[in-house]
Amino acid sequence: MPLEFEKPILELEKRIAELRETARTTGVDLEAEIRLLEDRLARLKEEVYGSLNAWQRVQLARAPGRPTTLDVLEKAFQDFLELHGDRAFADDPAIVGGLAYLEGQKVVVVGHQKGRDTKENLHRNFGMPHPEGYRKAMRLMDLADRFGYPFLSFIDTPGAYPGVSAEERGQAWVIAQSIQRMSRLRVPAIALILGEGGSG
Repeated sequence: MPLEFEKPILELEKRIAELRETARTTGVDLEAEIRLLEDRLARLKEEVYGSLNAWQRVQLARAPGRPTTLDVLEKAFQDFLELHGDRAFADDPAIVGGLAYLEGQKVVVVGHQKGRDTKENLHRNFGMPHPEGYRKAMRLMDLADRFGYPFLSFIDTPGAYPGVSAEERGQAWVIAQSIQRMSRLRVPAIALILGEGGSG
């Protein structure tokens, strides 16, 4: 479902697609009209996205159609091998990570993972990690450091899971540990924000 402020953009994109299809099926040269609409579309995008208020930016970051960590891994990386668990308590599906190749270079990747629908969002806890998710991420950081692989992290979370069970298992402590661990990596580390960048 498009966001309200994006509707004029989508309508213009639809009109351009219709003109292209008409030109293709009828053989009529509509290239000049299409170019005019494409120029108008570029200006409209600059105007709309350049003047978003704070809430509209949040809506855009939370939009359901945004790419997730697994989408990026599927499209941009090769031979992704997911590693599970924190070796202490459990696996946290809100954090995915493992080994992959990026243009021939072996890398370690980790990222928040939200769902595409309600069922998957519940399974992935809406991208809100528990302590075991942070411990899994630290395990992957250690793996990258040990073998000299670049470390890439993908951020898209409203924040760490704030429940009592997470606090009982040391949520604040493992967040602090993971920040410290990442700051001490001896390998190149890159963090990319895919959507939300809430606390944790």
